Amino acid sequence: MRITSVLCTVFALSLCAQSSSLIGQDSVKNPSVLDRAAIIRSQRYFDNQDWDWFVENIPFLDCPNEDIQTTYYYRWELITKHLTYGNPDTGYLFTEFIDRPFWSGAYGAISCPAGHQLYEARWLRSGTIAKDYSRYWVSTPGAQPRNYSTWLADAVVAVDAIHPDPEHLSRLLDGLIANYEGWKKRHFDPAVGLFWQTGHDDGMEFNIASRQTQDILRGAPSYRPSFNAYMWADAKAIAKIASKQGKVEIEKQFNDFADKLQTTMLAKLWDPKRKFFFPMFKNNENRDGYQIAAGSLVYQEGRFAGDSHGRELIGYVPWQFPMLEPNSPYEEAWAKLMDTDGFFAAYGPTTVERNDPMFLLQKSCCWWSGQSWPYATTQTLKALANVLQRSDTKIVRPEEYVRLLDIYAKSHRKEGKPYLAEALHPDTGSFEGHDGYNHSEHYFHSGFCDLVITGLVGLQPTDSDEIVLHPLAPASWDYLALDGLNLRGRQVSILWDRTGDRYKRGKGFMVFADGQQIAQQSELTPLRVKLPETNTLSTNPKDRLVNHLVNNDGNYYPRIQSSSTRPGTSIAKLQDGNYWYMQNPPNRWESAASETVTLEADFGSSREIQSIDMLFLDDSIECLGHGQFPDISKAQVVVPASVKLEGYRDGKWVLIEQRAKDRLRGKHPTKFSTSSARFDKIRIELQPQEGKRVGLTEIQAWGFDESPYRIAPMPKGNLAYRGPGAEYPKASASHSDRFGGTPEKSNDGKTVFDPNPLNRWTSYESTQSEDWLELDLGQPRTFGRIELAIYDDRGGVQAPEAYRIEVWQEGKWVGVEKEVHRPEKPAGSQWNQATFSSVTSSKLRVVFRHKLPAKSGVTEVMLWEQ
Repeated sequence: MRITSVLCTVFALSLCAQSSSLIGQDSVKNPSVLDRAAIIRSQRYFDNQDWDWFVENIPFLDCPNEDIQTTYYYRWELITKHLTYGNPDTGYLFTEFIDRPFWSGAYGAISCPAGHQLYEARWLRSGTIAKDYSRYWVSTPGAQPRNYSTWLADAVVAVDAIHPDPEHLSRLLDGLIANYEGWKKRHFDPAVGLFWQTGHDDGMEFNIASRQTQDILRGAPSYRPSFNAYMWADAKAIAKIASKQGKVEIEKQFNDFADKLQTTMLAKLWDPKRKFFFPMFKNNENRDGYQIAAGSLVYQEGRFAGDSHGRELIGYVPWQFPMLEPNSPYEEAWAKLMDTDGFFAAYGPTTVERNDPMFLLQKSCCWWSGQSWPYATTQTLKALANVLQRSDTKIVRPEEYVRLLDIYAKSHRKEGKPYLAEALHPDTGSFEGHDGYNHSEHYFHSGFCDLVITGLVGLQPTDSDEIVLHPLAPASWDYLALDGLNLRGRQVSILWDRTGDRYKRGKGFMVFADGQQIAQQSELTPLRVKLPETNTLSTNPKDRLVNHLVNNDGNYYPRIQSSSTRPGTSIAKLQDGNYWYMQNPPNRWESAASETVTLEADFGSSREIQSIDMLFLDDSIECLGHGQFPDISKAQVVVPASVKLEGYRDGKWVLIEQRAKDRLRGKHPTKFSTSSARFDKIRIELQPQEGKRVGLTEIQAWGFDESPYRIAPMPKGNLAYRGPGAEYPKASASHSDRFGGTPEKSNDGKTVFDPNPLNRWTSYESTQSEDWLELDLGQPRTFGRIELAIYDDRGGVQAPEAYRIEVWQEGKWVGVEKEVHRPEKPAGSQWNQATFSSVTSSKLRVVFRHKLPAKSGVTEVMLWEQ
């Protein structure tokens, strides 16, 4: 047995060893079947140890398969690393990557995995996060819903099946229609009757179709079974929303379009000879002298013309949705799934069948020619469950679903610990080549929990108050439980207990709602039961709880400043709406030394605050997951010895609360109640433990406010600011990077320390040891203080070794007098300030001496009289 196989079960076995203590107590007194707190605290690899959040927000699983159970809980912890609070109007969204790459949309979201993400998030006990994220795609500027294929409207309806909210759906309908029409305008070919898409923008970069063209990355625009299935599902979803609102014409329009799309796809993308769905080339293609005619399916022409292969997992995507009739002849396609000459592999399935002439495994991203991609595995398992639960097929069986789910669970491991990157070797499970640092860690591009709930447990969401169960779990299992599920406003538990001894609720297959049994049968077989009546309705109050401290939009306020920041960490991370506690990759601010440090947050206006949440780092807390401090006995960043919290109102500072370290928690929010008081600012004084430093990953200030949120205006008097349409002040530089980091972004009033969205000037790739950034004020001005938001990506652009201020006087540049910097040494990813003797001039420049080989940059410059 390989050592990694042994390590894979370490965490799961620790849970099983405690199983007798993880069952809830008397059902009358406690409707919870499982001891949720004990289960979640047994997850020793959790970086996020906010146990209360998990108990309050996720449904709990108990099953005999240790790997499935471990991965199920890991996946809930994984989403917290991607959960991002964009701004008070947007609310919550999810990122795909652990960072926010330049191709992502506002606040780091990418549309490609949005369908998977919404299907996962819908099972959170509160619908707030999933509904916020649904709204994000149609309401948030910069969201980019059509940069990549996805099944957005379908996912919105899937969320509503769990958390019904007619008002929410009503507000989204116009945006979903506009999004669909946008796709039609750009990607629908009326002559063919299908949508076209490139593999790259369908989420599959290097694929077997594109590799037969001149552009192996972005080539081969095709009529793809995946994208057309998404568009069919979205059309049906829009029709369903319209039906709920009595909009008969819209309902008919989209249903009719979906029916025609379905008919055309079945006629043109199904190959009866190879018994599979294939992409059809949109254009004539030519590579190395091999011609491919428009309208041909993969391998019907070209270098591999007539080859019997060419199958990709996307051929199963039509079954991801109820697009195909049960027991149709198309189900012959499933014969290849468990075939080792087809898609089956030890850590599969492979994205392309094994014996394909273009099957290729690469140790670099992003190849879809054989690698195992969790994105595609999720789709395939979802499709397989739909086939098994809707038809009488004998081609595939429920035990094969469980086998593949088990393989998929085991694929979430690195060095024996729960983990997920972009793609893995289908034979070894290695993520090598698809696991970029500060990018691919704990990758959220797929689903898992939804597969467990809807496939293994078999819960089939409907539009009515009826529970439909079709479990694919083996009848040989002695037990299975899904506890703490919020389904249409009822608290639901689903149990299988062969003997009745494990859960003490009786024998057999049972359903409980709000603590009362509503169904019971002796076998683990399909079951339908009506939910009890409820008066619980989703509401959308005008006033809602918002985080007043988040600042992802680069506004002047809210603004956090620190008396001490360790190089390589960033004060901006405290208000980016995203948190995790790992050391690598970092999302943290740390103090520079073991001395008292003060953080001050200025809201820019009076805000009602209910609580201040401080998310302290503590590298001494044991966590067996990836990215942790290697030797906790030597950890330097721990919770403070004490915290003093003050608020500023009515022109003075008032004490809110003081706490010692025994009431502070690391890897977990520490909440300070403010009793709904109003404050203009808050101040946090952190006293470190002896010989240690302090750190945080986020600070949140929660309070009620109305929508739309009123942004505090920037203070008047910034002489550097160039408003919309204004000619002056005009920024220029001795050198600017070639990626869009231009001087005019340095005085536009926006401060963004993250790589995305790009809002900065940098001198990256300059050949000089010094570079300057100049401001032409257009007329003489008097000033004595400058603020620099220094950009630092910890790579090619870093905080300078030093900088100096010069002004234009009598036809030449001269240095200012009595120049004082704070901090003394330039610090990246935060504001730096220089004061000097008041001077009058029409121009000034900042000269940066680079910390070679890196170059310098700023995201904003502000200039003040004093």
